[in-house]
Amino acid sequence: MKIFGVFLLSLACSFAQSAVPLGAAATFAVLASSTVTNTGATVTAGNVGVSPGTAITGFPPGIVTPPAALHSADTAAANAQTALTTAYNTAAGEASTQNLTGQNLGGLTLGPGVYTFNTSAQLTGTLTLTGAGFYIFQIGSTLTTASSSVVAAINGADAANVFWQVGSSATLGTGSAFIGNILAEISITATTGAAIAGRLLALTGAVTLDTNTITYPPAIPPGGPGGGPLPATPVPASWILVLIGLVCAALYRTRERWLRRFKNS
Repeated sequence: MKIFGVFLLSLACSFAQSAVPLGAAATFAVLASSTVTNTGATVTAGNVGVSPGTAITGFPPGIVTPPAALHSADTAAANAQTALTTAYNTAAGEASTQNLTGQNLGGLTLGPGVYTFNTSAQLTGTLTLTGAGFYIFQIGSTLTTASSSVVAAINGADAANVFWQVGSSATLGTGSAFIGNILAEISITATTGAAIAGRLLALTGAVTLDTNTITYPPAIPPGGPGGGPLPATPVPASWILVLIGLVCAALYRTRERWLRRFKNS
């Protein structure tokens, strides 16, 4: 029973973390399929890419902060698009914990979970995300945030762990403050002055920017949510835990046998 318990514990640990894997798309603050168009003094801290399209316009005056760079129809952008498809499908396939269809996100305070909108989602005012964990918003059609709207994170909520799976297109309102990774089926528009702590990733259409500040979630460790893959290892971590557990169980039984012999001698 002890060996079986160790096995169950190690197996549970290997599945304890649930995330949307961004893979090769994790280093991109902006990724489009057809075009990336910028107007004004946009500043982005992550890569800006397009694939299979080639057009990236408005940089300069837009600034991509080094070591991030522009990627036009290159291998990095192509790989990012492939990874984005996987991430989008993963987010869309998560089991919903609450259906918010017909509700405005403004004024709500939500904990970690999977929130579903059968059609469109609107944000007017402030949405507060509270608590460490993963937040996935499954939106059937469009996501629209009003001017000066805010998505706020408190009590350990982290932009790196917030995912917006949008069935068509997303529009962020003028002067809004938004957090999280937008994974849009078609296009994304960030209007004048919108600030984003996250990523704008579009599968089949364009990303349009206008004097925005985009800071993609920093310091994501390999294997973490939105991070790159873990380095290859000869033995999966879960099996190492199992092996350690088996050794410990064997040592425990050996100790018990020696104690019994000592008592009987």
